Amino acid sequence: MKILGLTGGMAMGKSTVAKQLMQAGLPVCDADAIVHALQAPGGAAVERIRALVPDAVSGEGKDAAIDRARLRAAALADPAVIKGLERIIHPLIRQKRRRFLRHHRRIGTPWVVLDIPLLFETGADRECDLTVTVSAPRPVQIRRVTARKNASGQCLSRRDAERLIARQKPDQIRRHKADIVLPTGLSLAWTRRQVRELLHHLRSETHRERT
Repeated sequence: MKILGLTGGMAMGKSTVAKQLMQAGLPVCDADAIVHALQAPGGAAVERIRALVPDAVSGEGKDAAIDRARLRAAALADPAVIKGLERIIHPLIRQKRRRFLRHHRRIGTPWVVLDIPLLFETGADRECDLTVTVSAPRPVQIRRVTARKNASGQCLSRRDAERLIARQKPDQIRRHKADIVLPTGLSLAWTRRQVRELLHHLRSETHRERT
């Protein structure tokens, strides 16, 4: 089994690419989806997050829920909150990822995808046979971030978007570290074309090794 590590900054188009890879038949372990489940009402991370940011969690037991707007505000105001969240979330994600990989090794899946925003930051790239980063120009990224709406139907300001982006690893570092850079700054049709070329490369590698 081969492992493709997929990464990219926020609003770079990583989720779109992951979805297209999944539609092509590649199993995807989505770190963002795991985080969402961990932070859902009654999720495994909720009480730990309450201990870190008490005002961001309300309710008890299975009804305990995270106020994402408050959690985001706390993270924007204090970088230590982000570090604390990483210490809570990352070990739980690794557990899920190990189960995913064990399953697909057991059934002989040729290629799987680890969709991880912090692929290089967490060292998960060392598990991968090939790494891909999605990338778009900074103005496109900012436009996408500010177009997103939160649970209250509000969009982030440009200032907040830039602050969030600034706290991530710079795009040029991901581009330098990755084996393949997949551009996503143009049309959706262009992105699909790039994904088709990537899939052709993966299938060629599988065929080459089998022969």
